[in-house]
Amino acid sequence: MIGTVYKSTGSWYNVKTLNGKFYECRIKGRFRLEGIKSTNPIAVGDVVEFDLETKNNTETGVIKRIEERKNYIIRRSVNLSKQTHIIAANIDQVFLLVTINNPPTLTSFIDRFLVTAEAYSIKTILLFNKIDTYDDEAILEVKYLASIYREIGYNCIGISAKTGKNIDKVKLLMEGKVNMFAGHSGVGKSTLINAIEPSLDLKTREISEQHMQGQHTTTFAEMFDLSFDAKIIDTPGIKGFGVVDMEKEEVGDYFPEFFKLKEHCKFNNCLHVKEPKCAVKDALENDKVSFSRYRSYLQILEGEDENYRTDNWDME
Repeated sequence: MIGTVYKSTGSWYNVKTLNGKFYECRIKGRFRLEGIKSTNPIAVGDVVEFDLETKNNTETGVIKRIEERKNYIIRRSVNLSKQTHIIAANIDQVFLLVTINNPPTLTSFIDRFLVTAEAYSIKTILLFNKIDTYDDEAILEVKYLASIYREIGYNCIGISAKTGKNIDKVKLLMEGKVNMFAGHSGVGKSTLINAIEPSLDLKTREISEQHMQGQHTTTFAEMFDLSFDAKIIDTPGIKGFGVVDMEKEEVGDYFPEFFKLKEHCKFNNCLHVKEPKCAVKDALENDKVSFSRYRSYLQILEGEDENYRTDNWDME
């Protein structure tokens, strides 16, 4: 039988077949994908082939094969620095939720996520949430950040999951697609999903005032079918995002504004750091490239951990 993985709890997988029936499935023995050192060989969104078996009058599945993925979002594993964790697979687009405060989302985090999405050809839309709570200064910051990313080519939408502002715009973009929602804990993913599809009634929690961080409500990635011809993958809140499996020479190609300028650099293999006649550095000096983006690029290039640990999620 063939089905799509809707939920993974580490050892069991909730798989939906083409006829709409769900089966609890497991992996038989050691199951690893060639070329991917991953702590989870199967991810939400994977299409799998499985056999049915009956024990004690209970029918379960045994997964024997994964169909080739069109893409996936990957991060560093929590405790195993040389291994990775696949967040979700076969995604049409990602909505990255950003908040200016309560909790703050740093540009280094945004850029690392965007680079990973670019590397796997996954369209990303930035949702600036909680705009109903911002003062004039915070609103100006939202507008400034949105202008940076719009200039590069990213769709940016100011929303309020609580008041419903621009939720219809988000729903329209989601139609007919597999959509992944991501962001720090506390940015309002569950509140937004509830606003989009109230019948799901996902749990939400308040921000911890002491640490200005969200308390995780989602412990595993999970896919849901929505009432308006769309699917959504809800993911655990991310503290940091470690870029993996990327050579230094290719990092700049995943910054679209750098990639456009690359042909004007003197050297074909220009890293845009110390090389003479570099079009990216010239653009930076002339305010044609954002300083925060260039700083993020250097951090990724040098393997720095965005000023805090990048190998840590709130929950697996």
